[in-house]
Amino acid sequence: MSVIRALECADLPAVAGMFQRVLRKDRTEAPAALVEYMKRFYLDAPGWGSDLRSLVHVNDAGHVSGFVGVHALPMKFSGRQLRAAICSSLMVEDHERDPMAGARLLKAFLDGPQDISFSETANDTSVKLWTRLRGVVLPQYSLDWVRVMRPSTFMLSLFANRIELARMLNPFAHTFDRFYRKRMKRSERRWTGVAADGAGQGAFRASEIGSDTFAKLVEPFTAQFPLRPEWMEGQLDHILSHAAQKPDLGELVYVSVASPTGTNVGAFAYYTRTDRIGRVLQILSLPGQAGPVIDCLIDHAAARGVCGLRGRIQPALLEAMLGRRIAFVPVASTVVHSRDPELLDAMKNSQVFLNGLAGEQWSRLIGGRFT
Repeated sequence: MSVIRALECADLPAVAGMFQRVLRKDRTEAPAALVEYMKRFYLDAPGWGSDLRSLVHVNDAGHVSGFVGVHALPMKFSGRQLRAAICSSLMVEDHERDPMAGARLLKAFLDGPQDISFSETANDTSVKLWTRLRGVVLPQYSLDWVRVMRPSTFMLSLFANRIELARMLNPFAHTFDRFYRKRMKRSERRWTGVAADGAGQGAFRASEIGSDTFAKLVEPFTAQFPLRPEWMEGQLDHILSHAAQKPDLGELVYVSVASPTGTNVGAFAYYTRTDRIGRVLQILSLPGQAGPVIDCLIDHAAARGVCGLRGRIQPALLEAMLGRRIAFVPVASTVVHSRDPELLDAMKNSQVFLNGLAGEQWSRLIGGRFT
């Protein structure tokens, strides 16, 4: 008879192999580095050892055939201390043999002691499971955004993800992009690119900072959200250290943004690699200051040589993005579940800080490589 139980260290080789086959579509054996990372990620992370645990499904033959990763995230709402649980890497093998395994795994997770459950990477199959179990999709948190900066190199980067030889055309793309961007006026906004002299952030100043300084800025820039994370000591440093270990995405750069009077109004963190599309991990801003912060991000990334930017939307940024020739693409859904109607209403009404650092995008399991 199949059972669902807490993840144990001895399960990790089987879980890593399933991750390799099911989520990465790779039939080769899971490397030892992946097994070791999963140990650190799921068993040694801050907050592990409580009653919020990752779960495995063991089939009637005694083999691990399903898994749901769980991370604890302390949160607060109107003075209340809460526990959220982030659902990651929900996967099942041999679905035909036990078609309800995924639903039982997710139900066991949602029945846990947490006040809030959520995921920012739910695919269509996962969304169906969540909604059948009274989960809710948050459409205003469920889009990726894209900003093209150098059109030819941007398109070449997309092709090169599948055909590496396409990068041989980079010199031609550079020539076209230089000509195209020089013909644009400063602050002219086009869907197809950014002017050679920038997006025009005015007198706002962007300064690169260290990860420790960035971590200290997170709390004041998220104070505007009634429902927000309250990371335990060392947890945010742990997250940023994991986020920095994705060499295929490039260097993780942290930048603060100051107003003309010198006041910090925002910050951002993104991966930069020349001639590639930069992945934005997080944008933070004071209320009403999202526009200048986004302009500083675009200009900083252009100066670093990226050809475009891609990130995960937050409703607080949406109005500023609409006027800046940013496109939106549905890639995965942010889904939430709570037995508390007040918390669910807060999330539906965009009063929660989710995605990015308060999610799964920082994990090496998303965009990382193991050899």
